[in-house]
Formats: sequence, structure tokens, C-alpha cells
Amino acid sequence: MRYIRKESLKVFGLVGFLAAILSLAPHGTVSAAQSASTHYQVNETQFGSGSALNNCSNTYCAKISAGDTTVGSASSTSYTAHFGSTTTNVPLLEVITEGGSQNMGVLDTNLTGTATNSIKVRNYLSNGYVLQIAGAAPNQGTHSLTALTSPTTSHRGAEQFGINFAANTAPAIGSNPVQIPSGSYSFGAATPDYATPDLFKYVDGDVVARSTKSSGETDYTMSMIINVSNVTPGGHYNTSFSAVAVPTY
Repeated sequence: MRYIRKESLKVFGLVGFLAAILSLAPHGTVSAAQSASTHYQVNETQFGSGSALNNCSNTYCAKISAGDTTVGSASSTSYTAHFGSTTTNVPLLEVITEGGSQNMGVLDTNLTGTATNSIKVRNYLSNGYVLQIAGAAPNQGTHSLTALTSPTTSHRGAEQFGINFAANTAPAIGSNPVQIPSGSYSFGAATPDYATPDLFKYVDGDVVARSTKSSGETDYTMSMIINVSNVTPGGHYNTSFSAVAVPTY
């Protein structure tokens, strides 16, 4: 049986960890009607007095709202409505990650290397979004760590690399997605393979989270584990990952 000396196996900073943010949308100009049927559509509908979508002089324009009769939000399986001040009719997809590098230290068969990263997503006036994580499993030039291709528990002494977006207890890392603000405004959720506590998976380019309609901010915590075995080659293991958010229409 061959043992790996602690000083021989290091997983150094995951270079550019989630540093690249890519937002993809169809080519051309995109706009969206607030309400539409087969024959009619209306943009920025307002009821009551004191609101205006465009209030302009020769030099300036402003959107104004005073004395809104109703504020808040309502939603069904397919649609979401927001009541209150006037808003833009330009679709939006916004992604924010922590970026930077993670150093998981020196690993051996008696411990599990862990790291977490925050990804925040919100979208407006689209039918939702999908969030993907892209990048190769950590490698040291000639050997890549074994990525878990199906949801699997963490086992020390078995070579494993995986992620999830849940509050885990073994190991104790991560958290479930948080909706900002809470209530009926935000709808992002991890996909089933990445949503179960203590089960980890990684397939390059997998859809790891999604929303099926316009959503306020959802804060995701991506948890990563690395386990090594007695036959894992020593060396400095590195990789980089990207968060890819794609709107759906």
C-alpha cells in the first residue's frame, strides 16, 4: 500500500475561481411587454393618479410615482406581477460572484478539502434563467481528480471531486439558496442533482440552478469537496471555473 506524504499533495488556489462571468442573450434588441395576449399587449400599465412612465421637458425626462394605490407582488405558476412604482421595460440578467482564488491546503486520505463560493443571480422581464458551472476538475498536469458524475456522499480515502448548493452536515459546509427579498419575489432554486444535502456531483457545464420566471435576487452558496486516495498522484492541483447564466424567453 502506498501512502501519500502530506507535503507531496497540495491543492493550490483554484485559479480564477468563478472569476469569469458570462451573460448570454439572443442577438439583437430585446424588449418585453408587461402584459400580452394573442392580439394585444400593454407596457408599463398603471392605475390611479400620480404616476407617469415618461414625464419630459425639453431637456430632462423622469419616471414619477406618487400615491400608488397598490404595492407588492403576485405570482402564479407561469406569471409574476409587481405593483407599485413604474419600472423599466428593458430585460435584465445580473450575476455577481466573489471571484478570486481558493487555497484548499495540503490534503491526505484522512481529511476532506472544502471550499465555498457565493453566486448571486437576479433577472427581470424574461421567462427565467439557467445557471451553469463550467471548468475541468482539478489536475496537476498529468492527472485529474475523479469528478463525481452522479450525486454521491463524501468518502475520505476515495478520490472524489464534487459540488452542491445545499446546507451540508458531512462535511459541515454550505447553505441552501436564499431569496432576497424573502416572500413571493424570488424563485431561483438548485437543480435536483445539486440540491440534496451531503450529496455531491460535478459534470462540466451542468445546469446547477434555474428560475422559471422573472425573479428577484437569489443568493447561491456553491460548496466544493475534494477527497484523495492512496494512489492519487502527488502534486499541485489547480483549475478554474466560470459561472454561466443564460436567460430563457
